[in-house]
Order: sequence, then C-alpha cells, then structure tokens
Amino acid sequence: TSITSAKIQVNGVHLHYQQTGEGSHAVLLLPGMLGSGQTDFGPQLKSMNKQLFTVVAWDPRGYGKSIPPSRDFPPDFFERDAKDAVDLMQALKFKKFSLLGWSDGGITALIAAAKYPNLIHKLVVWGANASVTQEDVRIYNGIRDVSKWSEKVKKPLEELYGYKYFAETCAAWVDGISHFAENSDGNICQQLLPDIKCPTFIIHGEKDPLVPQAHAEYIHKHIKGSRLLLMPEGKHNLHLRFAKDFNREVENFLR
Repeated sequence: TSITSAKIQVNGVHLHYQQTGEGSHAVLLLPGMLGSGQTDFGPQLKSMNKQLFTVVAWDPRGYGKSIPPSRDFPPDFFERDAKDAVDLMQALKFKKFSLLGWSDGGITALIAAAKYPNLIHKLVVWGANASVTQEDVRIYNGIRDVSKWSEKVKKPLEELYGYKYFAETCAAWVDGISHFAENSDGNICQQLLPDIKCPTFIIHGEKDPLVPQAHAEYIHKHIKGSRLLLMPEGKHNLHLRFAKDFNREVENFLR
C-alpha cells in the first residue's frame, strides 16, 4: 500500500505526517533530533505489516516539513512534543495507539506514555535517556559542529533543511538538551517512569556512541514489567542498520 503525506493543524501549528497501512493497531513513529518520518523511518514505513498496523510517522514542530515554525528548545520542549504527538493522533481520529520512539523521540514517547496512559497501548523506545549526565554533555558537544559529521548522515539532513538551518538547529539542540544536566540528577523525565503502565519494550545497541547503555538500563529498571533487548552490533541507528531484525522484534511485541 502507498504512503500518504499530509499536514494537519494541531496546537496552532501545521504538523506534517506520513501514513500507511490499514491495520486496526495504530502506531506512531517519533523521530530523533532534526529527524522526520522521511529521514528516520524509511524501512518501518515501507516494511511494517500493513494488514496489522496503521503506521503514522510525524515531523515534530520545526523539523522536517513541520516548518514554520522554526525549531526552538524551551525548557519544556519534550513535554510540548509529547502533547503535539498525542494531539496529532487524536486529530487523526485514533482513539488508542502505540508509540515507537527513537532517541529524542524516545524521550517524547516516555513522557507521552506517562502523561496520557489511557491513550497509549504499547511503548517501544531505543536510543533514549531519562537524564543528562556530564558525560552526555561531552558527547553532545562532540556532534555540535555538523561540518564534521559523516557525509552519509549529513547529506539527507542538508537536503531537507539547507546547511544553515541544519547547522544552527543542531547547535541549538546541543544547548537545549545540555540544560537538563543542571537539574538534580540531570533529570529530564525520571520521575515519570513509574507512571508508565503500558507494556514497554526498550531496545539498545551495545555500540551506541551517543547514548551509553546505563540509560537503557535505568529506564528498564524504573518501568515496571518492561523488557530490555540489547543488540550487540547495534549502534544509535539500529532500526535502520538492522531494520529487518528490528521490525520483527517490534512487530512480535506489538501483536
């Protein structure tokens, strides 16, 4: 089946999303920093079971084709994204849905699952963290300068945004997320994890250079009954690099 692409007004902004499949189980894909459905979830939009699932991938405000507005990072940007994501799915008339969140999208998904428990069916997160340590800040500053990124990662984002917006937004993101390190325990959403009641599956690539494994273990420990899968060869983009294995694991969990 084809992938439709559209915009819908939510909370005063026009949010772009892609949708495919006609299954009764609705699933929202939440991209990472600077991400969009198009750049972050190609293999999922293409290959997830269209009979079982209706798959929606969104572009958070200021990312992908959800511009304007330009992206900014106020202290509550994750909460804002969580509300936008949930309100988008409700605007699309899905009563209940599952969340698949990668990286920043994983943090957004954790917050959404905790705050809107009646709407969330199941939760899958990978490359996510509930706090920011000094070590994390060091890692983030290592990716601040996009001119040093590998061509492969840089090219699609440069094509999507133009170099200036891409570079400035990445630097603004580093500043925005680094602010959490000033909170006690570097807290982003640690206090919300015990409120997550839906079945939760945490996946982590053991070779992830951006998110140390301790983050996945912390989330697993604080969400009651959650499952943790470690992928020995997985890096941060394990859902792209090992799409077939990832899709299979996730579909089995969602069934």
